[in-house]
Amino acid sequence: MISARRMQDFSALRLSSNFSAIQVTTAALKTLIALIPVSMLLFGSLLLFFKSKTAPSFLQLLGAVCFLVVVFIHIFEAFRVFPYMNWGRDNSIGHYVDFWSAVLGLVLFPVGYLLHSLTMCRF
Repeated sequence: MISARRMQDFSALRLSSNFSAIQVTTAALKTLIALIPVSMLLFGSLLLFFKSKTAPSFLQLLGAVCFLVVVFIHIFEAFRVFPYMNWGRDNSIGHYVDFWSAVLGLVLFPVGYLLHSLTMCRF
């Protein structure tokens, strides 16, 4: 027969596992929603690159790919893919890949867009 103490332990375990499932679901939902605009940026950048094949369009494409890497890292974190990367923890390889992908995306995409706009503008 199972004691009352063991039943409390099982119910606490079940509640904590449900809570983590809710957290995983919301994190996964947020990242999957973020995948929509990032995919649109990537698709637009690919079209621009195949149309003009210039350095600014390549920078813009590279920035969009960096944003896609950030979204995939957050998807991996939500679904606990590659746990040895320690996603979401400070001073881990996953943290640095996420951080530098975001920084490169925030620098390369606007610079590529600005340079493309300046080269297309004819006075």
